[in-house]
Amino acid sequence: MSDTTLLTYHPVEALEPPRTHRAPHEIELEWPATGSGLPLMAALTLRHSDREFSPTPLTTRQLGELLWAANGVNRGSNGGRTAPSAHGYYEIDIYAALAQGVYRYDALTHRLVLKHEVDARNLTGYQDFVSLAPLDLIYVINYGRLVDIPAQQRDIFAATSAGAIAQNVYLYCASAGLATVVRGWLNRRALAEALSLNEDELPVLSQTVGLRPH
Repeated sequence: MSDTTLLTYHPVEALEPPRTHRAPHEIELEWPATGSGLPLMAALTLRHSDREFSPTPLTTRQLGELLWAANGVNRGSNGGRTAPSAHGYYEIDIYAALAQGVYRYDALTHRLVLKHEVDARNLTGYQDFVSLAPLDLIYVINYGRLVDIPAQQRDIFAATSAGAIAQNVYLYCASAGLATVVRGWLNRRALAEALSLNEDELPVLSQTVGLRPH
């Protein structure tokens, strides 16, 4: 994709959504019931990509289970996560683009923390459905956590971690009956501005999640 194509991209909707109240600064998430869901082999059988979504918002229970499955803490003794990361740097931050704002997932406290009070869903990709689905996850590389890794290996390690997180989301959605699709075609420059990211942070993937339309 050329730079010219990126520069001609225009959001289909304004960033600021109509508001009747301000977005909460934090969203407390429910911890998952780890004994629930389908067996692993059944979830793998059902794993696939969807590109049609209901606009119905996800519940806090669904958000909590989804984000914990993506990259939550599953070993409290050492802070280990559900997705691997080289040397435990955990360089991928997950941002949740919701209608009321963009939130960063704090895995250690299992909550969403408001980053920017804008509706940035339409900036997470070029497909029509990205602004209609209730949730677009954005996987952001924080290169500041990778300074001890040789420069030529940083992108490989980060991409591996992001891919593992995306697959965790796929398996959770297959188990919970949700629709999802991961996407690499996004305007990283516009998205970084919308998320107010630092210079050492880079959006690498987006993943849309929602209910399947009836």
